[in-house]
Parts: sequence; structure tokens; C-alpha cells
Amino acid sequence: MTIKLHEKILLTGAAGGLGKVLRESLKQNCTTLRLSDRADFGPARAGEEVMLADLADADAVDAMVQGVDAIVHLGGVSVDGPYLPIVQANILGLFHLYEAARKHGVKRIVFASSNHVVGYYSQGETIGIDAPPRPDSFYGVSKAFGEDLSKFYFERYGIETACVRIGSSFPKPVDRRMLATWLSYGDLHRLITACLTTPVLNHSIIFGMSNNAVTWWDNSGAKHVGYVPQDSSDQFREEIYAQTAAPDLNNPAHTTHGGGFVVQGPY
Repeated sequence: MTIKLHEKILLTGAAGGLGKVLRESLKQNCTTLRLSDRADFGPARAGEEVMLADLADADAVDAMVQGVDAIVHLGGVSVDGPYLPIVQANILGLFHLYEAARKHGVKRIVFASSNHVVGYYSQGETIGIDAPPRPDSFYGVSKAFGEDLSKFYFERYGIETACVRIGSSFPKPVDRRMLATWLSYGDLHRLITACLTTPVLNHSIIFGMSNNAVTWWDNSGAKHVGYVPQDSSDQFREEIYAQTAAPDLNNPAHTTHGGGFVVQGPY
């Protein structure tokens, strides 16, 4: 059962892949779900509000945040690419979001960080939530910045944030890497619900993954969040092995946490 603690939750990035998934499930967590993205994605449905906003526009972001009790922030650039567009959405845009939260008294944010904050670690090692960042891309750098910015806003202004380092959230894993990084849609909602409802969140980092037998990430330092995954990639292992070749151990895309992100660019 989902505990409904918030009257109004803002979901940014509502037109994106995971935004579309959470549009339905997050309605269980609040009375009204405010949805936002940069481009028009249609009218509001029952129990929803729609407010379009470009994260690079401080005034639009301020209006978007006013009147909400909590924020689930998926908005921004979600893949690697040239630096300047990532700066506008993921760095400047995130600053606008936290400034608006400060002004309007929003005290809890779930920030969609990424496993690419630690993408240069080897798949042959397991790291905890306190491992130093090793971003694998401009995108990973922007998410590392977001984790630091959110920590500053917690220590200075008391805005609690869960930095969820999302792995690979799809209906099912599609390659051998995702056997370790997969996060089911059900577990994604369970994780966000835990972050929204744990009594004391502080500033927390937690890896977004299901209960996969093979994993490179240790969430034991974030037990206070209360996330208990219920799904696992293990059911797909035989299928994935039959459909994919063995990894090339001389290719960093096959041996690092970040996978293909470590070999993209230059742009």
C-alpha cells in the first residue's frame, strides 16, 4: 500500500520515457499530480495539472514549483551529447529548480541522478554509495554536479534530497550489462515512494536497481530510505545470454559500469 503524504507533487520530465511510466503510478502518492515538460504533451487528466516550462527559464520554473509539497525531478537531458545543451538543462535548470524550491518552501526532492556519475568504475568491483564520483560523460558530470548542488541546498536550507542513481529502467533488460543495472518499473515506483515517505531523508544517495543477483552497487548505506526491491533481472538471464555475445574484455564499453557512455564523443 502506498502512503499518501503529499497533497501536490510535481513531476518534471513528464513527457519522457520514465515520466510517462510514473505519470500513472505517482497519482497514488498525492491528491494532485502536477506534470511538466518543455514541449506540449497533451491535456491534464483526472487528478492532474499540466504546467509547461523550460528548465532554463527561471521565471517559468518558479511558477512550476509554486504550490507543490514535493518534487520528483526527471527533467533535463537524459543522454550524453554536446556540453552546452546539457549545461542549460541539467546544470542551470537544476539551479533554477532548487532556487524555486527554496523560495516556495518545498522541503523534499527526488532527483533523478544516474549511474553514469560512477561510470568509469570497473564491472569487476562493487562500490557503495560513498564511492567518489567517476563520471563517464558530460551527462555524468552534470549529474555529479546535481548531487553536489542538492547537498549544498540541504546543508544550507534544509531541503532534503534523494539522489537516485538510476540504472537501466526498461520493461526488461536487453543486454548483459543490464542484468546488473536493471530497474523494473514497479521497483522504480517503490524506490521513489520510499524516498518520498521515509521519515528522515536528509541528503541521500541510492542506486536505482532491482534485486539483481549480479550487481556492482551496494545500497547498504541507504537503508534508512526503506527501499526494498521486489523484482529481479535473473528471470531474463538465460534469454539474454542466448541473444548476446560474450563481452570483449579489451573494450571499455564492456568492462565499465557506464557501458557505452565511456566511448561516446567527442562532440
